[in-house]
Amino acid sequence: MDWDDARILLAIYRGGTLRAAAALLHVDQATVGRRLRALEQALHARLFLHTPRGYVPTRAAELALPAAEAMESAADQLERLTQGTDERVSGTVRVTTSDTIARAFMMPAIQKLRDAHPDLRIVLTASTQLSNLTRREADIAVRNVRPDSPDLISRRLGRRELGLYASKRYLKQHGEPRRGTAFEGHSVVVYQRAVFGARADTLCGEPFGNARVALEVNSGLMMLEAANRGLGVAELSTYLAQDASSLVRIWPDCAQFYDLWLVMHGDLHRTARVRAVADAIVEVFEQGQEQQATTARSKKA
Repeated sequence: MDWDDARILLAIYRGGTLRAAAALLHVDQATVGRRLRALEQALHARLFLHTPRGYVPTRAAELALPAAEAMESAADQLERLTQGTDERVSGTVRVTTSDTIARAFMMPAIQKLRDAHPDLRIVLTASTQLSNLTRREADIAVRNVRPDSPDLISRRLGRRELGLYASKRYLKQHGEPRRGTAFEGHSVVVYQRAVFGARADTLCGEPFGNARVALEVNSGLMMLEAANRGLGVAELSTYLAQDASSLVRIWPDCAQFYDLWLVMHGDLHRTARVRAVADAIVEVFEQGQEQQATTARSKKA
């Protein structure tokens, strides 16, 4: 089995259908079917059973899967190591982060990069999903979780604060929530459980079991929009909410904190274009930290 055959096996195994596999491989469905038949003939083994629910792997496919994944890992490593020797500040760099981080920090960084390196092309994905850097789904990620993979390197970008906010209109109609009541008599806007997991049952540490959940979102910008429109109390990053004149912070001493991390694969750290993008991101965050410190000092004064 060569790498092209392994890619067919992996794509059908992961996609479950010829159509999904074709989308993963960026080829047409007929090509995937033809190459699967050729692979099965070459191996003298049936790899998948075609059922109404899709393509189900046989025992032969299950046995071949670890070897195919090892070939995929070796191919990815070869690509990363080869790119690591490239010293040109040009080409494509894939960056992934949340929509709020993208708006507040990535856009200024990308603007700087366009001025300094016009041959760079940035592919920005704003999502709450954690991209797999080892499979080249992204070259750089900005996350609120530090990875534990030994293949990845990370740098702490800084600590951010979460606070509780509601619109002036909402507070005029409903008043301010009372602590210790689990937001009884109030509406809240929360993240979908898939986004924050165990933290999905609290807002800045305060349970909201007695509240009416007006809206569940998977986007920080939609959370901001919902709060602005008076749909309920929301947990927002202070850097996001501080410029919204319609919002009021509730219980200012009630806060949650989280760290942000710049993450990339160790093999790509030496690539000039990836380094340039990482440096621009770090610079924007450092400037944000300085502005935050200056604002804090002026308030104390």
